Amino acid sequence: MNLLLKALTGALVVLLIALLSKTRNYYLAGLLPLFPTFALIAHYIVGTERGLDALRTTILFGIWAVIPYLVYLVSLYFLIGSLRLPYALISAVLCWSIAAWLLILFWQRWYGLD
Repeated sequence: MNLLLKALTGALVVLLIALLSKTRNYYLAGLLPLFPTFALIAHYIVGTERGLDALRTTILFGIWAVIPYLVYLVSLYFLIGSLRLPYALISAVLCWSIAAWLLILFWQRWYGLD
């Protein structure tokens, strides 16, 4: 049942994004992915299963995790001027992946977590 609730929550967010993209305020579709739907789920699970210290670490990592998303947005902003949309999206996801990988490497080195 818990997994079903998570899937329905994700589906609802996708539906809202699709609906918003058809309105005159289409740009709000860019805000909805940042609603902490999955963060709420992750924070609840970590907080209840691992404790508050682990939750604080997860929150701190989440703060730093904004950087790969920013890399994605900035790269996509510039790539859509020179590439067709599917290639720009794929390239931006690749940029996100590299930034996320670097973040994980630095995080593990800084905090000594494996």
